[in-house]
Amino acid sequence: MELGAKLKDMRQQKNLTQEELADRCELTKGYISQLENDLTSPSIATLVDLLNALGSNLSDFFHEEAEEKVVFSEAEYIDKQSDGMLFSWVIPNAQKNMMEPVLVELEAGAQTQPDVPHEGEEFGYVLSGKVAVVIAGKQHTAKKGESFYFTAGKEHYIINKGKAKARFLWISTPPNF
Repeated sequence: MELGAKLKDMRQQKNLTQEELADRCELTKGYISQLENDLTSPSIATLVDLLNALGSNLSDFFHEEAEEKVVFSEAEYIDKQSDGMLFSWVIPNAQKNMMEPVLVELEAGAQTQPDVPHEGEEFGYVLSGKVAVVIAGKQHTAKKGESFYFTAGKEHYIINKGKAKARFLWISTPPNF
């Protein structure tokens, strides 16, 4: 952590000059300049005084938000293959999120495992091929470029109804895969 840069940023956000901050803390302008340029380090007591003058505290000052990862590469996907089906979790550890996107590939005639009724919703977008979304025994056909959406309160699964591999993005909320 660059303590000086952070103090300078906080001072500038409060529209204070170095001299004004120094006066509020009974310090010199030169000392504030040295702090902001990381040429010296304050004692804990001095840092507390500076932070009070800037409307902050030690806890907030040292709390750093973890940077949120936004973009994921194919190399980070987690794959599971079985019985003519490939599930690729395109967002690692998505089960901790509000929704869980999975890229699914089904060989001709293959189907996903039946999913027991649960709270939540399911959405899918067919990237290639033709699938049947089976909800409580009733089939709903979707082909390339079409999407599907349903509440997950009944048993459901997906069958590849085409003669070639089908690919679709399947998103469950809350995570369920």
